[in-house]
Amino acid sequence: MNSVDRSFAARPDRGTPSMDTPSLKTTLALMRQGRLTSQALTQDLVLAAEGRAELGAFITLDREGAMRAARAADSAPDRGPLHGVPVVVKDNIHVAGMPNTAGTPALADFVPAADAPVVRRLRAAGAIIVGKTGMHELSFGATSSSSAFGPVRNAYDPDCFAGGSSGGTAVAIACGALAGLGTDTGGSVRIPAALNGVCGLRPSPGRYPAGGATPVSATRDVVGPMAHTVGDLALLDSVLSGESEGLQAPPPHALRLGVPVGHFTELLGPETAQAFQGALAKLRKGGVAVVDVPMPDLQRAETELGFPITLYEARRDLIAYLAKYTPSISLAALAGKIASPDVRRVFFDAIVDGAHQAVPEERYRAASNEGRASLRAAYRSAFDTHRIDFLVFPTAPRCAAELGDPEAPVAVAGELLPAFETFIRNTGPGSIAGLPGLTVPIPRAAGALPVGLALDGRDNSDRRLLAAGIQVQHLLAS
Repeated sequence: MNSVDRSFAARPDRGTPSMDTPSLKTTLALMRQGRLTSQALTQDLVLAAEGRAELGAFITLDREGAMRAARAADSAPDRGPLHGVPVVVKDNIHVAGMPNTAGTPALADFVPAADAPVVRRLRAAGAIIVGKTGMHELSFGATSSSSAFGPVRNAYDPDCFAGGSSGGTAVAIACGALAGLGTDTGGSVRIPAALNGVCGLRPSPGRYPAGGATPVSATRDVVGPMAHTVGDLALLDSVLSGESEGLQAPPPHALRLGVPVGHFTELLGPETAQAFQGALAKLRKGGVAVVDVPMPDLQRAETELGFPITLYEARRDLIAYLAKYTPSISLAALAGKIASPDVRRVFFDAIVDGAHQAVPEERYRAASNEGRASLRAAYRSAFDTHRIDFLVFPTAPRCAAELGDPEAPVAVAGELLPAFETFIRNTGPGSIAGLPGLTVPIPRAAGALPVGLALDGRDNSDRRLLAAGIQVQHLLAS
């Protein structure tokens, strides 16, 4: 059934997420005015999660621990910019005392003794970790439909997948959580954020402290925040990066956005094509300069660069991770217990000892060094030649497809295409190049599932990207 494009089909009312969820910043203001308590906020989140448990947003929901922390927050002095706010964390990012399953059976009983550095920064800012969210097993997928703990279902249509691999965090936020963390290797924050109507940021590599997370690819993996607004992402980014929160959105006439014609904007699902063109029209009407930007052929960027880098580093980095945190579990033992056929196939084809498609070191070096440098140069040339501030394009080529065989093709503009390659098509190239990327919701046609508008920035332009995103989200909502 995944091949069917149901973009404009009527949606049954199954508890569609509320569109009036207050932003993180609005909620913080209410708390500081004494009009809202952490206990009330946390209890609402827990009850919402329990009431929509069929979506699979959470693998671990720490009701007692979260409520205990909320009571303590209400009776304690303000500890920081996130004081008393419950947040959710993807289940491959270490939270002390909670299981870190990464969605796979071999790690089901692994409970880290220490928080990941990014979680320590959240706690230092006063945040409460309410639970660990569902994901595509070991982060090797773009749908979150494959996991030892069941699929993560789309917040807007439970018959469809959430997107991945950080699907649980996106669904939890769409259903009322204010903020959360995912990880992004080739689009794993931005894809589920787009497919569930929320905002997500892939920061520049190295922007946040690394470590304490089940890896895929050391040079591509980043932790990224999700929230309801770009302004909320900016607050989370300041906490996670240690930079000042101050941010001024540029006026529309100061923005020059480039639409990368070809790879990113051709062959789109009907709901995405319509929403994307509508978004560009709104931006132009608001005073933003939007220009077409020819880009080099990036059709093979993932197969020639992204896959060799990821698969080679996955073997190397998982071996080191297991040796450090779970020395009794070998890579072979981990792979032998993988629950999802699509993930198992990747591991036994390309990652475990003796895999017939294992990436040779020379191919990895060529992709990681010369190939990546060439891609980065192509992006710089596009920015410089056309004098653009950011690239803008659909986050994914289509909306979420129906749950089913994760390896079944999906329909895009009448063509049946591989699901994984389709959903990472637009987010992958910038990830390989190490660019910061952002997704914001696009206003939807009646009955359509959410789609997102992506912005990619220059190297290390994260704060400028967030500032521009605040203005873009404002113009799209007008």
